[in-house]
Amino acid sequence: MSTANPTSSLIPQLQSVIDPLNQWLFGLEEPIELILTALLCGGHVLLEGPPGTAKTLLIKLLSQSFNTPFKRIQFTPDLMPVDVLGTNVFNPQSNEFQFTPGPVFTSFLLADEINRAPAKTQSALLECMQERQVSFDGKVYPLSPMFTVFATQNPLEHEGTYPLPEAQLDRFLFKIAIPYPEKEEEAMILRSHHKQAPGSTDISLSPALTENELLALRDKANEMDVQESILQYILDLVHQTRHHPSIAIGASPRASILWLKAAKAMAFLDKRTYVIPDDIKKTAKPLLRHRLILFPQAELEGRSTDGVIDELFLKVSPPR
Repeated sequence: MSTANPTSSLIPQLQSVIDPLNQWLFGLEEPIELILTALLCGGHVLLEGPPGTAKTLLIKLLSQSFNTPFKRIQFTPDLMPVDVLGTNVFNPQSNEFQFTPGPVFTSFLLADEINRAPAKTQSALLECMQERQVSFDGKVYPLSPMFTVFATQNPLEHEGTYPLPEAQLDRFLFKIAIPYPEKEEEAMILRSHHKQAPGSTDISLSPALTENELLALRDKANEMDVQESILQYILDLVHQTRHHPSIAIGASPRASILWLKAAKAMAFLDKRTYVIPDDIKKTAKPLLRHRLILFPQAELEGRSTDGVIDELFLKVSPPR
């Protein structure tokens, strides 16, 4: 198979996004790569990490890099579905109700601390995330083809939070863990902020790509070649999640589809025209960790979802 890459002229555009982000966000190279992978296949992203690890800053700078409309919703217990989707407002001049769009009518939506809102508000995003549209009062309003949800949640705090429903978790392509930085990385963070004015948090990036350019890259990523053995590899791994003795609920067919798309996007980022087993493995944990539910006994024994995912690759041999 030829290794020539006809899309090589487009890859530097992605590098022009990555480089400025890495100048401000130290130690987040892997999360940034996974987020770009998600954008290349139209997936939504759940970011989980302790406070102060630059989750919100990462998404704000990303929206600047792509020069896309960006809105942020701070999820709170009193947030209502109409605060997310929009509502009908009476117009006295026309003597009729008119739909006033909510913050979901954007390209990049930051759902900050999404698990602080009750389930009925969280579920307002289900149709938006799956079909990129809003149904309200018998009418359907389309969203931007670039509509992407970036949600954040804090794994350390449980008081005043609501677990995300399985149906909503399944709509996120990736769940990306944002860890504390290493000591050397944190030293670089301190040096970068050393000369900033007191109280200043303003960091801005120049646009590197437009929405249309990103959509064009998405089309190119979708053209990656996938051999039948790779498709079978994904199927074997997904079906293994449904028969593993530690897993109560395995991955859905939606997971299979999204895994294929993510692997193609990862291959594109690596400047290849075809998918290899490593693309499947590199995307496995962020794609599966929020979809698999372990049996209580397995959790009591100290098993973790990431550890069980590692076991899947021991049970299923990669294609040659």
